[in-house]
Amino acid sequence: MTPASSGVAGRRPPRLVRGWSRGSPRPRGSGGMQSRKAPWLYLAPALVVLGGLLVYPVYQLGLISFFRYTQAQVSGGEPTTFEGFGNYAELLGDDRFWQVLLSTVVFAAACVASTLTVGCALAVLLTRVRALPRLVLMMAALGAWATPAVTGSTVWLLLFDPDFGPVNRVLGLGDHSWTYGRYSAFLLVLLEVVWCSFPFVMVTVYAGIRAVPGEVLEAAALDGASQWRIWRSVLAPMLRPILTVVTIQSVIWDFKVFTQIYVMTNGGGIAGQNLVLNVYAYQQAFASSQYSLGSAIGVVMLLILLAVTLGYLRLLRRQGEEL
Repeated sequence: MTPASSGVAGRRPPRLVRGWSRGSPRPRGSGGMQSRKAPWLYLAPALVVLGGLLVYPVYQLGLISFFRYTQAQVSGGEPTTFEGFGNYAELLGDDRFWQVLLSTVVFAAACVASTLTVGCALAVLLTRVRALPRLVLMMAALGAWATPAVTGSTVWLLLFDPDFGPVNRVLGLGDHSWTYGRYSAFLLVLLEVVWCSFPFVMVTVYAGIRAVPGEVLEAAALDGASQWRIWRSVLAPMLRPILTVVTIQSVIWDFKVFTQIYVMTNGGGIAGQNLVLNVYAYQQAFASSQYSLGSAIGVVMLLILLAVTLGYLRLLRRQGEEL
């Protein structure tokens, strides 16, 4: 054997690492950069649409809130003047605003609690009934969910009508008006809001329950746990991410309720006794032509919802929840 041949025989073959050999130059990182940019390129059309539909209106809302913008400015009779935080100072100094804010918070909290209770209870019920009752309940719930808010509000008004509504006849209340009193009107609107909102909670939680291993529920039942104990100690902790999503969605939806209040209480009830922030902003902006003040109310609502959502998520993270 010659030295040359022995050298060739003793030399190790080049080692391949991720598609390239030590003897060859490294490829440039263009492929890696392209792979990192690819998801953003796919998302770009949707981001552009969302930017046009969400970001720009919010920007305009905040911009108008810093100016004096009324019907006089819209018609060109007066110049638009910069007010800074003047609209916010006027808003926060108005006692009516704080009354409406308190009513909105209490009403939204009641709607969220009722919606979650009804939705979760019916989701558990769906896992206990047979296929046909489950299908009927699911179709009825989805029908309520698909009904437009204006249509649903009108139907509920007819059901509780003091003259020919079937509810008063069944309950023997005569010509009792549900929309005359402040609390009875809020109760009527709450029932309609829960009716059109619980299907989302029910379907979402039901899907989460179906994903829970059956062995876990069987073990809890064999240990003698009641249905309430199974829900509180087994299902609720396992469904915490799903419950977080439906809670945040319910808070956002119920805090900015407009159609039900506007239709069922005829724009906020007698002397504005059933006003919530969304209807109050509408009245200021379009009924009173105080567009800048209405925009300020919208910005305050946005900040409140952001604070509640971020605070709730932060609380869950502190408790060690993975979201």
